[in-house]
Amino acid sequence: MPVEVIMPKLGMAMKEGTVSQWNKTEGEAVKKGDPIASISSEKIEMEIESPADGSVLKINVPEGKGVPPGTVICYIGNPDEEVAATAAPVQEEKGQKEEIQAAHPAPPPKKPGKARVKISPVARKMAEASGIKPEDIIGTGPGGRITKEDVEQAIASAKESRKQDIPVQALAEEPQRIPVSGMRKVIAERMHLSLQSAAQLTITMKADVTELLALQTQVKETIAKRYGSKLTITDFAARAAILALENHPEMNSAFMDNTIVTYPEIHLGIATAVEKGLIVPVIRNADSKSLIDLAKEIKEKTAAARAGKLPADEMQGSTFTISSLGASGVEFFTPILNPPEAGILGVGAVSDEAVFIGDKIEKRSRLPLSLTFDHRVLDGAPAAAFLQTVKQYLEEPVTMLL
Repeated sequence: MPVEVIMPKLGMAMKEGTVSQWNKTEGEAVKKGDPIASISSEKIEMEIESPADGSVLKINVPEGKGVPPGTVICYIGNPDEEVAATAAPVQEEKGQKEEIQAAHPAPPPKKPGKARVKISPVARKMAEASGIKPEDIIGTGPGGRITKEDVEQAIASAKESRKQDIPVQALAEEPQRIPVSGMRKVIAERMHLSLQSAAQLTITMKADVTELLALQTQVKETIAKRYGSKLTITDFAARAAILALENHPEMNSAFMDNTIVTYPEIHLGIATAVEKGLIVPVIRNADSKSLIDLAKEIKEKTAAARAGKLPADEMQGSTFTISSLGASGVEFFTPILNPPEAGILGVGAVSDEAVFIGDKIEKRSRLPLSLTFDHRVLDGAPAAAFLQTVKQYLEEPVTMLL
């Protein structure tokens, strides 16, 4: 009997998964452990490996098609087995089966044993958009796999070749076109929905973190020896936000169905950049954790998210989010709400400034803070009071250790 490969359930809330790329072709032989397809859900993109050896691959779900978890996406078997008889393939549109078959007869299966080009899904899309055949690109990744950088190099080489053959006055750069799919498509839809569905306003403030940086340096060695960790500006900002949320519970809210829902627990989201987009690991019951425990969990979950190993359930259910662009040198910015949350705090890069302390000018370290809030949930004054409390905790860092 052929082996069924199903769309996995990547989280309790997952309703649909998409086959973003087939790495094997119809009729091709596969071995156990071969990456046969790339799939994506709302927040995760991953590769599916073959669970068994087989001389024939039968594709049941086309690229770009979303299907519920548990749907058979392909079969792995042998030529003498009725691979296609176990279930009908998923059609592109309901009710179009006869029209599709009549207008586009199914092509004969490709002969097994054909060499497969190893290429990442992103690299394949870039190559297709640029009109470059993957077979013409030399891969520098593990096992000769073609990477995004290899495609970029091939595109640059192709442009240089064209320049040598075309008169200078006829040269023109062609725009690169990359289809939006998978995680990038979900992010685009969610960000657009966020701006459409909430009355978003951003206010800014700077916190004097001179004493905080001194404390960070003072405890650095002790924290490293005792806990094998370190405290970052983001860790302190997260702790300050949590304490401020306890003082201003209206910020720990959401606007849903013309109702303001205020949460009793604080589940802190940490916006994290990954290779293919942005995801938000969640620190549950963050108000019950010490600064050290909070810092360790932030590092563990963001590292797992970047490695693609964080379960989907741990990227859902946040009540307030922090986004930091300080490492990129950004000061103030406009973070976009993570629906349906009422607030998100942006943390910028620390800079040294000349500040009047009384009648004297001193060198002080200042941290830019950007708070975006939903004006349907609270007004400017309470939002400013919340941000002022965050600032106060950052300027009195010892209070965050108590």
